[in-house]
Amino acid sequence: MAFLPSRLLNAQGQASAKLGAGLGVISFVGALASALILVSEGTLAFRFLEWGPLSVGIYYDTLSAIILMLVSFLGAVVLRYSRQYMDGDPRQGGFTRWLCLTTGSVLCIVMSGNLVFFAVAWSATSLCLHKLLVFYPDRPGAMLAARKKFIISRLGDLCLLGVVILTYRQFHTWDFQQIFAAIPALSSSLYGAGGGTLTMLCLLIVTTALLKSAQFPFHSWLPDTMETPTPVSALMHAGIINAGGFLIVRLSPLVSLSPTALNTLAVFGAVTAIFASLVMLTHASVKRALAFSTVAQMGFMMLQCGLGAFSLAVLHLVAHSLYKAHAFLSSGSIVNMAKAAWTPPSRGSTRGTGILAGALIVAVGLVFIFSRVVGVGLVEKPGLWLLCSVFMMSLTYMVWNLWRHSMSTMMVAAGALMVAGVGAVYYVLHMVFEQLLGPALPVYAPGRSYVDYGLMLLLLVLFFGILLFQSLIPWWSRRTFFQALYVHARNGFYFNTLANRLTMQFWPVQTRNIKESSYEK
Repeated sequence: MAFLPSRLLNAQGQASAKLGAGLGVISFVGALASALILVSEGTLAFRFLEWGPLSVGIYYDTLSAIILMLVSFLGAVVLRYSRQYMDGDPRQGGFTRWLCLTTGSVLCIVMSGNLVFFAVAWSATSLCLHKLLVFYPDRPGAMLAARKKFIISRLGDLCLLGVVILTYRQFHTWDFQQIFAAIPALSSSLYGAGGGTLTMLCLLIVTTALLKSAQFPFHSWLPDTMETPTPVSALMHAGIINAGGFLIVRLSPLVSLSPTALNTLAVFGAVTAIFASLVMLTHASVKRALAFSTVAQMGFMMLQCGLGAFSLAVLHLVAHSLYKAHAFLSSGSIVNMAKAAWTPPSRGSTRGTGILAGALIVAVGLVFIFSRVVGVGLVEKPGLWLLCSVFMMSLTYMVWNLWRHSMSTMMVAAGALMVAGVGAVYYVLHMVFEQLLGPALPVYAPGRSYVDYGLMLLLLVLFFGILLFQSLIPWWSRRTFFQALYVHARNGFYFNTLANRLTMQFWPVQTRNIKESSYEK
């Protein structure tokens, strides 16, 4: 489809859409078949079209298989959905072409066998996505958001270029298989000869991922891309935004050599998750709330990577992608679900908050019980304890909120069983992913100080406080201080306004009636 003229594609819009949907199904079937080959043959790595140190290669392991099946499945669903969504649009054929090219570029990222091929596919994904974001050029808000995203993506490309240069300087190759084979010999030299280069390399990898995955303070473009067609939002939030996390996990054997890089990743991820969670609570627009939810989820995934829980991050990536694709593609019916699950009843009292606090403490206690049952040491894996505790508290809050709406005793019993059951399943899934991804991921077990444990406890308390604060919103809503805080949070504490002004300075949108924060009015 990439080489067919736009006039022909647009003239046969439905035929082009059917072709695109068919290609999506073929890619998913191919991903399933390649997974079967992986089971019988093991990790596959080969190169072709070589030009000295440059080559086009494929590196296919368990990580690649999981993400390839995920992306191809999402691509098939989104392409099928767009057939009806874009039906009648005079440029449906062109839209389908760019959607296919974007999906194909993401698949190339997943299959890349060397860093140069990875970087080319990385940039191609961004450029193809830009074409989709500006699909309606007469919408000033869409143009401004696309340009913000374009600028931030080019900064990420520069960082990735630095990664390419420093990687060759350190390893004299860009091939993933050769890089991974050379890493064990470097594990003791991080602070010796070449240690500065390795640290800088790992920090550049982290920075590239933060820029790609809309992490604070580079997040404002993602919630503003709401005027693009819904299939684009679904693909972007469920697939493309995960590229930063995939970069970290793919290069985790290298990144795990630098505690400085991982600590930086954990701090930015935690700040992003807390910040976006607070802002998300203030938005009535379902799509905008979902966008801030994506920012928060990406922050949480970066926190997981920063704590060394790479297999848990992959599990989170898969679960979030499937959920968020469904949420965007059914955003009209998600309204009542969101209200029932997250919005506390509009009563100006603190009734039930004490019960919630106790339930959250019990949820954390269940994590200790699960850890003992499955034999996971909390001292050896404190990151797993923190992340599972946050998950259990979030699940407990949802059940508590449902009880607040129904005031049913049966809800308490059913909710307690559900929390315990889902928590156990979560632990089992983590163990399954850890077993599957074991050969592809490093064992990261750094020596931790009391400061590290203190920071993790602080993060747990902050997430605990956010859930309690969320339950008290009706009670706080009549207070002047809260009303002022609500206004600031609804405007994203004005980071979006600042980003819009900077973008307009460098790349102004030449349209009338453009506002600084058109999506926040």
